[in-house]
Amino acid sequence: MVEDNYKQRGLRNKLVKKLREKGISDERVLTAIGKVPRHAFFDAALLNHAYEDKAFPIGEGQTISQPYTVAFQTEKLQVKAGDKVLEIGTGSGYQAAVLLEIGAKVYTIEYNRKLYEHTKKFIPELGYKPFFFFGDGSKGLPAKAPFDKIIVTAGAPVVPSALTDQLTENGILIIPVGDRERQKMLRITKKQGKLLQEEFDNFAFVPLLGDQGWK
Repeated sequence: MVEDNYKQRGLRNKLVKKLREKGISDERVLTAIGKVPRHAFFDAALLNHAYEDKAFPIGEGQTISQPYTVAFQTEKLQVKAGDKVLEIGTGSGYQAAVLLEIGAKVYTIEYNRKLYEHTKKFIPELGYKPFFFFGDGSKGLPAKAPFDKIIVTAGAPVVPSALTDQLTENGILIIPVGDRERQKMLRITKKQGKLLQEEFDNFAFVPLLGDQGWK
């Protein structure tokens, strides 16, 4: 079990305070961020940076997202306890852990085999147990659809139709869309078969790879 001491809990509380100052107001999201031991996701060499509001490399050309980005996407997703959530891009598993703390039922899919194998073994040791899948997340997870919420943690060139097709009525998709350097955060809500799109801030994510992502 990973040690979670008084100092680390204090640093997490400071991080939560910073996120609140930056505009995150959903208390369930802030509470979840305050509970997940982000330091457990870091190599020893980077441990002192675990509670900085920054993204850090996790190998395989991927990153653990900036806490503000995780909080922003989670807040815009409007997750409720019991929601069936599909996460595209398991990565380190940090985002999945936050969703699980809120009470979501999480299905997570990873494109990179090494990351998939590592995270599938690692985050259950922290007590987090999403349903893990290896494959092309740009196609979603049709065998387990539909989903109440879908969150994409990589930058897409377009909104994959496979994902909007797998939303329930009143389901929400949050996805960064743009070029390989910069993306606009979009929230798409399915209402009476129509897709309503909202635009938020610009972000920088690693590229979404796959059939309906970047080749």
